[in-house]
Amino acid sequence: MPTAVKVWDPVVRLFHWALVVAFTLNAVVFDETMRLHVAVGYAILGLVALRVVWGMIGTRHARFSDFPPDAGAAIAQARELAVGRRVRHLGHSPLGALMIYNLLGTMVLLGVTGYILTLPESTLGHDPEWAEDLHKGLFAWSVTSIAVHVAAVVFETLRTRVTLIRAMITGTKIFPDDR
Repeated sequence: MPTAVKVWDPVVRLFHWALVVAFTLNAVVFDETMRLHVAVGYAILGLVALRVVWGMIGTRHARFSDFPPDAGAAIAQARELAVGRRVRHLGHSPLGALMIYNLLGTMVLLGVTGYILTLPESTLGHDPEWAEDLHKGLFAWSVTSIAVHVAAVVFETLRTRVTLIRAMITGTKIFPDDR
């Protein structure tokens, strides 16, 4: 009989899907010259701030202490993948944890460079072209990271038979019996 385990609390799930929607709006719908692009950028920074706070005080699997950035553990997971060993993680896997930190950091840097671009040139004392170039580079990095994240979720779902997308919607991971 499959085992169902409550993993993702409502704050984590709301953050995740709100970030998906907000990032998609700014990437696809709102042009960078639109005020809504700036407002959504600030909303993303607010979401990340909420997630950072929740990462310190939230439920067990929401806390950063449950998935610290650990290069050694990520390398070990990569080795497990290379030899076909199937390990199911209750919370974030070590590689998944690194992706979370990457995405959170990238969203903050996108927000900071986006904010710099809203400042009058006289505030900076020079042309903010460097901030625009960095913002565009961070955007490209974020799109690449998101594509890798989605591909990894699909891959892990197929490999472990734990439907990760459903878990991020319902909060519950269902582990098949065939461990």
